[in-house]
Amino acid sequence: MRALFSRRLISRRSLLGSAAALLGSTALPRLGFAAGAVRLVAAADSEPRQLNPAIVASNGVFFIASKVIEPLAEASYDDGGLRPLLATGWEGSEDGSSVTFALREGVSWHDGKPFTSADVAFSAMEVWKPLQNIGRGVFANLEAVDTPDDHTAVFRFAKPMPLQLIANALPVVSAVLPKHVYEGTDIAENPANAALVGTGPFVWGEHRPGEYYLLRKNPAYWNAGEPRVDEVVFRVLPDRAAAASSLEAGEIQLAAFSAVPLVELDRIGKVPGLEVVTKGYEALTYQLVVEINHRNEHLKELKVRQAIAHAIDKAFVLDTIFLGYATAATGPVPANAPEFHTDDVTIYDFDVAKANALLDEAGFARGADGTRVALRLLPAPYFNETKQFGDYLRRALAAIGIDATIVANDSAGHQKAVYTEHAFDLAIAPTVFRGDPAISTTILVRSGVPDGVPFSNQGGYANAEIDRVVDEALVTLDPGARVELYHQFQRLVTADLPLINVADWSFTSVASDRVENIATNPRWAVSNWADVGLAD
Repeated sequence: MRALFSRRLISRRSLLGSAAALLGSTALPRLGFAAGAVRLVAAADSEPRQLNPAIVASNGVFFIASKVIEPLAEASYDDGGLRPLLATGWEGSEDGSSVTFALREGVSWHDGKPFTSADVAFSAMEVWKPLQNIGRGVFANLEAVDTPDDHTAVFRFAKPMPLQLIANALPVVSAVLPKHVYEGTDIAENPANAALVGTGPFVWGEHRPGEYYLLRKNPAYWNAGEPRVDEVVFRVLPDRAAAASSLEAGEIQLAAFSAVPLVELDRIGKVPGLEVVTKGYEALTYQLVVEINHRNEHLKELKVRQAIAHAIDKAFVLDTIFLGYATAATGPVPANAPEFHTDDVTIYDFDVAKANALLDEAGFARGADGTRVALRLLPAPYFNETKQFGDYLRRALAAIGIDATIVANDSAGHQKAVYTEHAFDLAIAPTVFRGDPAISTTILVRSGVPDGVPFSNQGGYANAEIDRVVDEALVTLDPGARVELYHQFQRLVTADLPLINVADWSFTSVASDRVENIATNPRWAVSNWADVGLAD
């Protein structure tokens, strides 16, 4: 089986002067873009209704917004794992009570106002901590942000804050907003959430629903010589087959996040002028997860959850759904995060007989029609893989007497049903591991998450010991001790199964070989693309 992340570059071929790949194909000029612009056109398979990454830290938002709104630092392949952006340096106090950020000078917002420490303080206290889906956990103990001058921000914490966590979290949680645009407004409803104002290499252009997003070069970008293209266009192509054909026709130059179906990769990798790249997603490990509504009287029973875990044939899922571009999950921390991962966890091998025996022991006998329990199954609609796994899981559960009815929704309907209304029994989610368990992973099982927070524990699960470990790790300064707590966290989760981790997977990019500087950092698809160019 092909190992996750091992296929760095499948193929690269010359364009051979093909007119089909020349920028400015017939599809683009009739949309009215600037004539003669150096333009990168990328496929976008969705249209997020909320584009502010300081409020919703998700890859669908980052994909577009990261080119406009910047974080304090970005992930890097270099030693230390971070590249300074709006912050040029950071230092934590020995007791973990504060982290001091030195901020970049000479940076302006796209409306010409200067970027200062007041913007960072406002973003942290008024947006990341109270509103952001991930920041509300990472910054739970943030007490204040001092601004002794325009280019220094001192984060003060009520409880010790591990610098290890802050450093790992910066690319994800620290998108900075302009205070002068948001202060005194309803932040969640501010019009700037749909027409972004940032400091990044590209400025907001326009959005035509169902057609495209347009970003234009920021001529006053703080890093001289960047960006290297005049426009970035995200063409809305929800059909993956359309993304593949648009690449071959030269209508787009990039399809990221596996916009081209996995089954097409070997073929399209042989097309002259196109390359298939898997590098650039290392900090974005996706996890195929079965979410469980513990309010359901049947799913409250551990033996029922264990039976479901034993009913899943992971080898079949990896080979048939992911075509080898994934690995079997052992728990909530993937194996490609060796800093935190442990193999010392409970494993549920594929065993239908054992699954049936567990359901018998739990007292759920088969009825006359062979059914023990009827459940609602909601597959997330974001990826083909989640939808395909939904079909597979329905059949796998039928083999142990569980009648799972698939309830299909669009993205908005799915999030409302699962994370606000809790109108599900089982749901299939593509959660993301972002380099540290405290960032978007522990929130999946920590109790007390408010209703409506996406990709969080909305199943009503509560385990005092897991909560204790999660909370202790959040304030443990010693990196080794913190790692051991997360080993304990993995053991607790796999033993009690608040959710079921099935597979860990990454993505591929397919691009014209004219696109320069692809995959230059571990979050490349959701980074700012300031150094991306197009060869003549």
